[in-house]
Amino acid sequence: MSDAKIPACAIWALGTTQIVGYGTLYYSYSILAPAVAAELAWSQQWVFAVLSVSLLASAVVAPFAGSLADRVGAGRLMVPGSLAAAVALLLCALAPGRAGFAMGVLAMELASCFVLYSTAFVAIVQLGGAGRGITHLTLIAGFASTLFWPLTTLLHQHLGWREVLVLFAALNAFVCLPIHWWLARLSSRIGKARERIVPVTASLSGPGPGRRWSLLFVLVLAGFAIEGFMLSAVLVQMVPLLTLVGLGGASVPVASLFGPSQVASRLVNMLFGRGLPQTSLALGATAGLAGGLAVLLMVAPSVAGAMLFAVLFGFGSGLMSIVGGTLPLELFGQQRYGSYVGWITAARQFSSAFAPFGLTLMISGLGVFPALWLNVVVGLVGIAAFAAVALISRQSRNETGGMADAAAPGGADSVTAAPDYMSGARLKTLN
Repeated sequence: MSDAKIPACAIWALGTTQIVGYGTLYYSYSILAPAVAAELAWSQQWVFAVLSVSLLASAVVAPFAGSLADRVGAGRLMVPGSLAAAVALLLCALAPGRAGFAMGVLAMELASCFVLYSTAFVAIVQLGGAGRGITHLTLIAGFASTLFWPLTTLLHQHLGWREVLVLFAALNAFVCLPIHWWLARLSSRIGKARERIVPVTASLSGPGPGRRWSLLFVLVLAGFAIEGFMLSAVLVQMVPLLTLVGLGGASVPVASLFGPSQVASRLVNMLFGRGLPQTSLALGATAGLAGGLAVLLMVAPSVAGAMLFAVLFGFGSGLMSIVGGTLPLELFGQQRYGSYVGWITAARQFSSAFAPFGLTLMISGLGVFPALWLNVVVGLVGIAAFAAVALISRQSRNETGGMADAAAPGGADSVTAAPDYMSGARLKTLN
C-alpha cells in the first residue's frame, strides 16, 4: 500500500489526537508538578518519582499493547484507550491524597500505551501507509509541546491544577474518543482494522526469539533506551531546567521553540529525506539531542544560546519520533510491526521511567551543570549504539548482494509500500 491511499483527514485526525494526548498526558506534568507537590505536601522529587514508576509500568505493558494492535487493529484499540486516558486524568484531579494521585498517574501512563505514537504508527500502517504517513503524522503532532506548555501555564494562572486536569480529561473524552471511534470505523470500511496482521495461531509475545534477540535488535533497543533517557530527563523538566541555568522569565518562550523545531525537522525530512537510510536519521537525531544540550551548557545563561539548544534538541526529538516508527520497518519489515514498535517503546519507556527522578536527584547532589553534562555523555553512548546498527545493517545488505534493495528500492518508504500485504490470508514480509 502507498501512503497516498490514506485519506488525508485520517492523518489530520490522528495528528489531533496525538497533540491532545501528549499535551495532556505528558507535557503538562512538569508545569503542574510544583502545585501538586505543594498541595499534597510532597517534594517535587517524589512527584516526579511517581511519574517514573508509572513510566516503568507502561514499559512492561507496551509490548503487549503492540501485539494487541497487530491482532485486533490499532484504531479499535485507541477507542477504549481514549476513555481510559480521560478516566485517569479525572482520578488525578479528584485524588484526595498522595496514594490516589499516584494511582491516577499510573493509569495515565498505562492508557498512553494505547493512544500515543506506538499505537498511532500501527494505525498508519494498517490503513495502508508507511514511512511518509508516519512523517506526516509526527509533523502535525509536533505542535503538542508548543501548544500545551503555554496553554497549561495560562490555564494554571486562573485555575487550580485539579480543574486543569478536569479540562484535559474532557479533551480526551470529547475530542480524542470520537475521533478514534471514527478511525476505527474507517479502518473497518477499508478492510484493514479487522484483518489480523499475524496468523491467528501467533502468540502475543511479539517477534520470534531468534530474530527479536539478535545482536542487531538488541543494539536497536539499546539505542532507543539511551535516547529515551536523555530526552525524557530534559523534556519533562525543560522549563524548570532552563530557569535553573539562568534563563528566568525567558524559560517558557525559549522552551516553546522546541515544538516548532520538531515540526521543522519532520518537514525537512518529508521534503528531502526520501531514500535516506533510517539508521542515518537515527544518528543525526541522537547527535542533535546531545549537541543541543552541550550548546546550552556551554553558553548559559545566554538567551540566544538557549534558543539554539531548543532548536537542536527539538530537531533531534522530531527526527527520533519518526525513526521510532520507520527504523523497525526498514530493518525488520512489516510482519508483526506492532510488536517491534511495542518492544522499542518498552525500551524507551523503561529508561524514561528513571530519567526525570534520576536527573532531579543528580541535580540535588551534583548541581545542575554537572548533572546535565552527564546526560550529554549518555547521548554520546547512544550515538555509538546507532552507529553500530548502521554498520551491521550495511554489512548485511552487502552480504545479501543487494537483494533487499532490489526488492524494495528507496529504503523504508518503499519497503512499506508492498501492495496488499494485509489482504486476506496473504502476508508479505520484506526482512
